[in-house]
Amino acid sequence: MTAPDSKLATIRALLAKAESSQFPAEAEALTAKATELIGRYGVDRAMLAACDPTIDVPADKVVIVEGSYAIDKRDLLSCVAQALGVRVVFPSRGRTRSRHPVHLFGYASDLERVDMLFTSLLVQSANALAKAEIPWWEKAITFRKAWLAGFRQTISYRLQAAEARAKQEGAEERAGTAGPSVALVLADRATVVKTRMERAYPKLGKEKHRPVASGDGYTSGRAAGERADLGGTRIDRQRQALAH
Repeated sequence: MTAPDSKLATIRALLAKAESSQFPAEAEALTAKATELIGRYGVDRAMLAACDPTIDVPADKVVIVEGSYAIDKRDLLSCVAQALGVRVVFPSRGRTRSRHPVHLFGYASDLERVDMLFTSLLVQSANALAKAEIPWWEKAITFRKAWLAGFRQTISYRLQAAEARAKQEGAEERAGTAGPSVALVLADRATVVKTRMERAYPKLGKEKHRPVASGDGYTSGRAAGERADLGGTRIDRQRQALAH
């Protein structure tokens, strides 16, 4: 098992313990450590691949998001993917009101991180939203859509901060050593991913931004996003959450 693979196993173990803990302070500390390691895993895999390109190769995959609140789930996937350095395209072919294909472009390790996080966050958000109290003066669908918007916005901020810390720490550790810098390696990977996406979609247009939500649902969703575990546990038996 390589060092990054060992780190991934540690992340899963930390999150499993956090989910089973009866003490909020302990669970929060375990989740914070897991979030930190998620970012470092990405940097470690990138630096290993700089020495041996066969370790981590450019790839792409199409994820079909469907069911209730499909567009909100699609936007959560987009937020997670972009925070982790993965490019996102929303193809029009095959898209319906309740079915949204999402084409992801990135390196294999980053696509793995996105899949792990998104699957876990789908389950977490569904559980938390089911427990959220809807004010009597708000329509349920309006509240839930605002809640999901607040949840994904907070998740996006948290993931971006974790990624920035991981890059900074990786750069500090490699300062003065031989070989390419973390910044250069990550920039080169970003260029490769962008080129791959543009070749697949040479006439790619810009997706229209959805209005920013507000209100009680948005505030409640943001609070839930702060509490969410930013990693995947029990993923194997939760894969089907993507379709519901």
